[in-house]
Amino acid sequence: MTKTIACVLYPGLTALDLVGPLQVFSVLAGVSPDYRVAVVGQDREVVDTDTPLGLRPSHTFDEVPSPAIVVVPGGGAPTWRAATDERLLAYLRQAAETADVVASVCTGSLILGAAGLLEGRKANTHWSHREFLAEFGAEPVAERWVEDGKFLTAAGVAAGIDMALHLVARLAGEEVARGVQFGIEYDPEPPQGPLDWTKAPHELFAAWTAAGMREGLAGTPLAERFLRE
Repeated sequence: MTKTIACVLYPGLTALDLVGPLQVFSVLAGVSPDYRVAVVGQDREVVDTDTPLGLRPSHTFDEVPSPAIVVVPGGGAPTWRAATDERLLAYLRQAAETADVVASVCTGSLILGAAGLLEGRKANTHWSHREFLAEFGAEPVAERWVEDGKFLTAAGVAAGIDMALHLVARLAGEEVARGVQFGIEYDPEPPQGPLDWTKAPHELFAAWTAAGMREGLAGTPLAERFLRE
């Protein structure tokens, strides 16, 4: 039986959070008849991302109610807004009941937390937002990706590719995962070299984080909880 990997699309998300894992899983589906990939949203209308690129779901939530794997991308202010979207949260709760894996990239884990799915679990998100996981009852962990039961949460943005390759190895074996990695030529050599986490620009990102929270949560049920002066 073919298993569906559903990547969730909502307005304003970070494009690479979605497209990175989506590309990995699409190559897997291309070489293995055991998997198919869907991009799911509330409807099939094109939505904006945090780039000039718009994206359109291939399926609605109703058309893919019980995916084997569901992946939630993150972003800035729109992700905080999505964390108060009851239709999205209800879909994730429903999907999580039967899914083999519930995954997130970057701040997508905050949406899982808002859905009540990370209570008592280890989880990760973008380093600038990691502290907020505890507000949802999760245990923040600073790793490239974190597994706790069926839940798999990745760090920020590009970490979603690493997480997706790790998941492919779990699903189809190391040989297939290595083939997928060759397929997308994923062999990162960043021009500035590996990140030195002791030099992370906390002050720079603090203002961006605070502004995104104010914009995304204004007028929502989570505002009183998170928007503290």
